[in-house]
Amino acid sequence: MITSVKNETVKQWNKLKIKKHREQQQQFLVEGVHLVQEVLASDWEVETIILQDGVTIPIEVPSEKSTYVTENVMQHLTDTKTPQGIVAIVRMKESDLKNKQKLLLLDAIQDPGNVGTMIRTADAAGFDGIVLGDGTVDLYNDKVIRSSQGSIFHLPILRTNLLEYTQELKQGDITIWGSTLEQASPIHELKVPKKVALIVGNEGAGVSQELLKEADQRVHIPIFGQAESLNVSVATGIMLYQIVTAKQ
Repeated sequence: MITSVKNETVKQWNKLKIKKHREQQQQFLVEGVHLVQEVLASDWEVETIILQDGVTIPIEVPSEKSTYVTENVMQHLTDTKTPQGIVAIVRMKESDLKNKQKLLLLDAIQDPGNVGTMIRTADAAGFDGIVLGDGTVDLYNDKVIRSSQGSIFHLPILRTNLLEYTQELKQGDITIWGSTLEQASPIHELKVPKKVALIVGNEGAGVSQELLKEADQRVHIPIFGQAESLNVSVATGIMLYQIVTAKQ
């Protein structure tokens, strides 16, 4: 039982809230019953499960990895107002996107809620993987993890330079679609190639001009009402489902 927030182990766990320390330790925090259940059912390595003493957890957890803490320590480790009494320390892992046919590429998406929602939607739509480009929020940000609802543990996700990566994709005969309003075709009017990578861009600036030059096809969603634009995660969801439901 750990009772003090000044305990050295607790201090190390708490540092994982900061990106620099996550990268140094190659670990991150997962909070809440559902997310811990998702990671335990995946092939990600769970190093420690922190349980609040006296709280009943409705899932089975491996006792050999469990550590109990008092309520004040759990409050110190968690960011939610009403913690559920369970946190996991998870080891980061490398993802492999070879031989994937449908990919989502995120260009400098900065809002963690948007990124988590896109990951969740790509998972639901049956996409094969996601690539986070430069300027995109950290995958292990707690809001990204929460918004993904555990989908980060279902899909391979890679962080890399998108300009270089699109060149690799083209060598693998994957067609690049860039989301933009400039010189773009309505996505629902296009025949979807068997292998496609969709690039979506920053909330304010959109996909960078350098990346759009690499796109084989520019696509957009028609707007029939008075709204100037769509939220990027909503627009992404529409396009992902258009891609997977369209006739080949």
